[in-house]
Amino acid sequence: MNRKQLIKKYIEFFKSKDHKEIQNASLIPENDPTVLFTTAGMHPLVPFLLGEKHPQGKRLVNIQRCIRTVDIGEVGDIKHHTFFEQMGNWSIGDYGKTDAIKYTFEFLTASLKIPLNKLAASIFEGNSTSPKDKESYSILLELGLPEERIAILDKNENWWGPAGKTGPCGPDSEIFYWISEKPVPKTFDYKNENWMELGNNVFMEYNKDSKGNLLPLKQKNVDYGGGFERMLAILEGHNDNYMTEAFKQIIQKIEQLSNKKYEDYKKEMRIIADHIKAATFIIADGIIPGNSEQGYVVRRLIRRAIKFKKELEIKESISKIAKPIFKIYNDYKHLEKNKKQILKELKQEEDKFEKTLEKGLKIFEKITKNKKEISCKDAFLLYQSYGFPIEMTIELAKEQKIKVDETGFKKECKSHEELSRTASAGKFKSGLADNSEQTKKLHTACHMLNEALRVILKNPDIHQKGSNITPERLRFDFNFDRKLTDEEKQKIEDLVNKKIQEKIPIEMEEMPLDKAQKSGAQGIFDDKYKEKVKVYSIGNFSKEICAGPHAKNTSELETFKIKKEESSSAGVRRIKAILK
Repeated sequence: MNRKQLIKKYIEFFKSKDHKEIQNASLIPENDPTVLFTTAGMHPLVPFLLGEKHPQGKRLVNIQRCIRTVDIGEVGDIKHHTFFEQMGNWSIGDYGKTDAIKYTFEFLTASLKIPLNKLAASIFEGNSTSPKDKESYSILLELGLPEERIAILDKNENWWGPAGKTGPCGPDSEIFYWISEKPVPKTFDYKNENWMELGNNVFMEYNKDSKGNLLPLKQKNVDYGGGFERMLAILEGHNDNYMTEAFKQIIQKIEQLSNKKYEDYKKEMRIIADHIKAATFIIADGIIPGNSEQGYVVRRLIRRAIKFKKELEIKESISKIAKPIFKIYNDYKHLEKNKKQILKELKQEEDKFEKTLEKGLKIFEKITKNKKEISCKDAFLLYQSYGFPIEMTIELAKEQKIKVDETGFKKECKSHEELSRTASAGKFKSGLADNSEQTKKLHTACHMLNEALRVILKNPDIHQKGSNITPERLRFDFNFDRKLTDEEKQKIEDLVNKKIQEKIPIEMEEMPLDKAQKSGAQGIFDDKYKEKVKVYSIGNFSKEICAGPHAKNTSELETFKIKKEESSSAGVRRIKAILK
């Protein structure tokens, strides 16, 4: 079974269970989620998991492209990836544990013909605040799993969330597959690396409040996330994800360019293939290498790939390694559409790094000669002058068993430490997930700011490139090629405040995508939207496709004030604003 066949089989199976296929969203979150990237299929669904009505119903399914950098150090083994596709199906206040687990097992054993005797599962053992998950345990036994194959684990292993300090959370039940050719052991030991996790049903039953209390949710949800590449490896008969259709052509290109065999350089080739694929997809969604947030992540991935490319003595550009990606993922139309730009950005970033890399490595050798530790000052020099992300300095030092003064780095180079931490964890401090009244108001202000920019700057092509909202402020990125004048900023402020004072009701209407487009609504018009979308209108001033939530009337917003306007990346400006 190849990649496209697995996608079709998964989607069609859940359609047969009355699920609706939803959009494969951008890697760059659009509705103020709590992450730099879409790290799981559930992230675009946060407003609906919190109670907003989804226009396509209560049962949803998709394959979602994702980026995770939090475990980048694990990339190089058989199963970890920075970019991956996630199989996801959801119950938004509809079915519960019984149906969720039964659907998962039916898909695996009946649809994919995976032997039940190669599967195992885990459940939550319970604690003082939440009981043992007896229901999941009973269902698993009913489905034919013996007691020895069901692990009963604590909160560290079988509890999900919340994504931030507060929000939806609950127990989960994970499913595992025996990947070894050795006989399947009678008893399931989740610590045995031959048991590979395939997926996870999360039962969002509670809301954690600011005091740490778990309050039962009125709307209980189920979120299933499955490892697509891991599933593909099983179906193709591999125990190495990098031998599947999702990676094989990239690995073969690296072998060709390096004149070396994968068997002899598995770790290096896996890292190069993974990082170039991830960088390709990030650039395809509009991010270019830079020194902040998403741009920092893509730069870090490219430069780490270059480091390993040099170890394999590859002379050609990494852009050549990227070319098979467009063939493998030709169902992602935006990849081919942006191919020229993607290859250009990869080449340009490599050229920039090449100019300083050799000098930087010599400085690194000089810095570390006869030393057991790299100081904060030296780590900063490598970053500032030679483009070494702090992670690369740490990695190079680790190879020589040299410590890096990370404590000093955090203390003396706080802004750079924060950049690294944010990029690695992939998280902002807060966002729409808190669903507070102030956040709703600021979210509404984002829509008004978006339209005010188009009006005042007399540019109808201006649109949102990213945003983040906390209860204290909004941050809004938009495409524009110059700094705003003080007069322009004042006019934008005045226009937003004029609309606030007009006390305009905010209305939501569900409609088909083509109707939304014809009505003049702003948004991303993607054919992956199968049925209806939500359109929020602020009188005749603003109309946008959005998941919500919003204020009910502009009069709730108080006074809008721009605090800062600056460059975010090439061709993208950023505004930070408050309501006071």
